[in-house]
Amino acid sequence: MSGPGAHGAVGGSSIASRGLLLRWGLPRDPGASTTLAGFLVSGVATVMITRAFLAATGYPQLGGQGLHIAHVLWGGLGMTVAVVLLLTFIGPAIRPLAAVIGGIGFGLFIDEIGKFVTDDNDYFFRPTAALIYLVVVALMLLGEALNGRVPHRPSEYLAAAADQAVAGLPGGFTPHARAHARRLLQRGAGEPGATELGAVLEVVDEDHSEAPNPVATVSAWVVRASRRAVGARYVPGVTVTVLLLSTALGVLRGLVEWHALGLAWWVAAGMLGGTAVSTALAVAGLVVVRRDRHVAYQRFRRAVMVSLLVTQFFVFIVEQFTAVWGLLVDLAVLMLVEAELSQLEQPDDHPIRVAKGRPTAF
Repeated sequence: MSGPGAHGAVGGSSIASRGLLLRWGLPRDPGASTTLAGFLVSGVATVMITRAFLAATGYPQLGGQGLHIAHVLWGGLGMTVAVVLLLTFIGPAIRPLAAVIGGIGFGLFIDEIGKFVTDDNDYFFRPTAALIYLVVVALMLLGEALNGRVPHRPSEYLAAAADQAVAGLPGGFTPHARAHARRLLQRGAGEPGATELGAVLEVVDEDHSEAPNPVATVSAWVVRASRRAVGARYVPGVTVTVLLLSTALGVLRGLVEWHALGLAWWVAAGMLGGTAVSTALAVAGLVVVRRDRHVAYQRFRRAVMVSLLVTQFFVFIVEQFTAVWGLLVDLAVLMLVEAELSQLEQPDDHPIRVAKGRPTAF
């Protein structure tokens, strides 16, 4: 038997066995982690730039005659513009730009959290930095839970390829965009509609005009720099040394400040406990790095994550925004570790597999 009826029956049976989100038409975007990272990086950078600018200019106020236009309003405007863009345009091209605009708005919004958790609208509320850090970490963990815990299904890759086709049909494909769509389609092979979508991708016209993608541009630069760095033999030792020194210095400064301020005991316990666990994991990775590089870097990653999720939070409580330097070091170490893990987890014939200690292609 052939025809639409038979094909529909097969498709219906397949769909009935899928999860509720997919049946509701809510596939996850395989590129969502990168876009979310762009949103969070834009937000954190906005907070730091805003604080630095206000401190350098003496905390000026926009308004007068009893009016004060707080930058939380500009933050709300930025997030609104991002939502309007996402509701107006279809396809993937608008998401990176909306992520950056929304991230800037989020940064301006969350920077004023101190005013809304204190009865005297205290912008300089001491735990503000820790609260902002906690919100960012919570969003990061939410993104990881949605996109990193459960592997994407073939049908989600197929939906992502169709999403690329949405952008290509009216405006054409650049060679890079077509290759990306083909890779997504390949991972959705065997799903109903994959053959038909493949034919659509091939008939889309070629065009070399592409919407600006600030998230992909920065991400690609970071990936290239990280992959070049991880090829050297001394990288594991340097990585662990930098992580431990940075953490130790941050905690030492924090303990001095903690003692001077007379803060609660659990703040110091959190800093010391997080440092102890990070150190143990990092040393455990060094012990096995020559024997099993993959296991070693998994332990390095856990060490950095403990520092990011536990130690740095308590350091931010004590040091406020000066703790950002330790955070930047942790993030740099995490990028190196993730770059090495991504290469170790690639198949031997993958184009970015390391050969003789150097990446062969990017």
